[in-house]
Amino acid sequence: MKRPARVRALFAFAVIAVSVFIAVTVPVRLGLDLRGGTQIVLETRSTDTVEADGEATDRTLEVLRGRIDALGVAEPSIVRSGDHRIIVELPGVQDPRKAADVLGRTAQLSVHPVLGAAAASEKPQGKGERVLPDESGERLRLGAASLTGQDVKGAEALFDQQSGAGWHVTVDFEDGRGWARLTGEAACHPAGDPQRRVAIVLDDKIISSPQVDPSVSCGAGITGGSTQITGSFTADEAKELALLVHGGALPVPVETVEQRTVGPTLGAEAIEASAWAAVVGTALTALFVIVVYRLMGVLATLALLCYGVISYAGLAALGATLTLPGLAGFVLAIGMAVDANVLVFERAREEYGARNRPSCRSALTAGFKGAFSAIADSNITTLIAAALLFVLASGPVKGFGVTLGIGVLASVISALVITRVLAEFAVARRWVHRRPGITGLASIGRLRAYLTRRDPQLMRRPRRWLAVSAVVLVVAGSGIVVRGLDFGVEFTGGRLIEYSTGTAVDPDRARAALADAGFPQAVVQSSGENRLTVRTEELTNAQAVAVADAIDGVGGGAEKVRDELIGPSLGDELRRNALIALGLALGAQLLYLAVRFRWMFGTAAVGALAHDVVILTGVFAWLGKPVDGVFLAALLTVIGYSVNDSVVVFDRIRELWRKDAKAPLARVTNRAILQTVPRTVNTGIGVIFILAALALLGGDSLTDFALALLIGVGVGTYSSVLTASPLAVALDAYAGGGRGGRDRGRGGSGRATSGAGERPGRAEATSRAR
Repeated sequence: MKRPARVRALFAFAVIAVSVFIAVTVPVRLGLDLRGGTQIVLETRSTDTVEADGEATDRTLEVLRGRIDALGVAEPSIVRSGDHRIIVELPGVQDPRKAADVLGRTAQLSVHPVLGAAAASEKPQGKGERVLPDESGERLRLGAASLTGQDVKGAEALFDQQSGAGWHVTVDFEDGRGWARLTGEAACHPAGDPQRRVAIVLDDKIISSPQVDPSVSCGAGITGGSTQITGSFTADEAKELALLVHGGALPVPVETVEQRTVGPTLGAEAIEASAWAAVVGTALTALFVIVVYRLMGVLATLALLCYGVISYAGLAALGATLTLPGLAGFVLAIGMAVDANVLVFERAREEYGARNRPSCRSALTAGFKGAFSAIADSNITTLIAAALLFVLASGPVKGFGVTLGIGVLASVISALVITRVLAEFAVARRWVHRRPGITGLASIGRLRAYLTRRDPQLMRRPRRWLAVSAVVLVVAGSGIVVRGLDFGVEFTGGRLIEYSTGTAVDPDRARAALADAGFPQAVVQSSGENRLTVRTEELTNAQAVAVADAIDGVGGGAEKVRDELIGPSLGDELRRNALIALGLALGAQLLYLAVRFRWMFGTAAVGALAHDVVILTGVFAWLGKPVDGVFLAALLTVIGYSVNDSVVVFDRIRELWRKDAKAPLARVTNRAILQTVPRTVNTGIGVIFILAALALLGGDSLTDFALALLIGVGVGTYSSVLTASPLAVALDAYAGGGRGGRDRGRGGSGRATSGAGERPGRAEATSRAR
């Protein structure tokens, strides 16, 4: 084994070993849409006295963290998103009303005199008194509040380097007289007496109860408007206490701009449905690859299994959250991972047959070398779409972008490293060398043989294909004008609640019941067997209860399985970000392709992308399907897939043009299309198996996603061959008329070079006929 092969083998073994270790030892965190629970997105608002900047949001987050702990939720998550938003995830919480009420309260900080220790069963007696445990759990009886958060000017954690006393918290007051009076009264009690302490309370919890220093005299108190809270603080403890004191002193109002609740039953159904779709789709894809490529197909299937392990380990290692769209992206990436293997195998077949390679081993080596640039370019374009989803999307769709990106990187490792190691080892065996037919590389395949025999001249009249594309574009796009787009609540704002009813309910009957309950504008749709979806304008939690009661009355019982609340401001922002993501996707593809190829190829690819986007959106408009965040994920995935196909054709055009720089672009493009069509067909079939499994087995929540991708794959495959390529030929003719003009004058005549679709006799006959 040569040194490069040994390095690849060691690298493949190391990646698989590490991936297996991570997959076994590190669990992947499931999103709330898979395990059930509530997600609340809060947005901080500025007041006349406080600006809701990043620092204020941090203080608010710390206050909210304590409140969430008080709820007793297992494994909660609270993170800051930007300067103004806080995302709270509460697994297992199915009633968001309590959580929203607790999280939405304005922080209340108060400072109390300590009246003494309290017995276990002792209750408050006087007006304003409280009985609360201190930091160590000792119950204290507190007097009425002497100061509130409004009296606190600020708090800061500092380290005393001179005395070596360690960390302490400095608190500044707006008016020091209240603090002086409170500490002066406490100083009248002996050291060690609980009454010599002062309790700082935040949201009915004592966060600090320092004792007044013995140097402070009775009645005088601590003057100057500032004080220090000392103790055995660590750096984190001191900073947290300062944040809590300051956060309570400067409360920032928060508003719920997004709220999602998913029942555990729906999450379990989604996991099971997606798992079945993955198993069935992968099995069908593997069977197809094995039938077409024989031994190489078996090895590619093993590499696909390794791909699945690597992708899962990547999610676990990054600590990514696996959401429902992310799970669908994981399943979809299995189909897309086949593409790189198909590219290599088809190229190896071509090298073996057309280049007269002496063995399958040399053909395979040439196949990997020849397919590398197409694999790199096509996967980079998909990564661009995944990156845009991660940066601009929100919620579960962001998880789809992460999963898709990891899947693309894993597929590259799977195809270019693992498949190559397995394939090179197999073709080096003597028994394989003697029987090249079992490799699947020794024959060019039926489709390639048919195209070689028929030699269709697809680019003879490229404008005819553009006319067909324009007709399809107008017919589909008119749906946007005639029917309009049914934007989901993510883009319009409002509330969407899905119920599972005891009996089947006619949507018209449910609509009438909601009208009687005071919701005449509610949109009711059937979303599956015994499932109803209600979409309204923004509702309060009390109004949501009224909606549930109305559905319960007509459905013989109703269980909420999904609840989404999107504020108007967030809906506008998501809609704006969706348009930005789409525009950036097209612009990024244009820039990348213009750099990697020529400007006309980049323009042609982006034109085909715009064609695909309008058609897919128009079909959804005609079908009355919702245009929401999941549709956006599907749309950007279609963009990446469509560019993949275009890049493969353009890469072959670039290669052929280098060998024959004087050849007309139309003739070169025709050859490139005929040489790459087998790859396009085989990859498309592999992806369709996965998508069909998602559509049929993935459950109601994935049906629209799979449908959008099925439409997109069909349209993208067509447009990459019969829209982007003819457009590139037309642009070349328009730009200078050089190659295009010579092509029109010379037809298809000329001596053919090697490759499918190039037979001199056929070309000369075409020329004479014209």
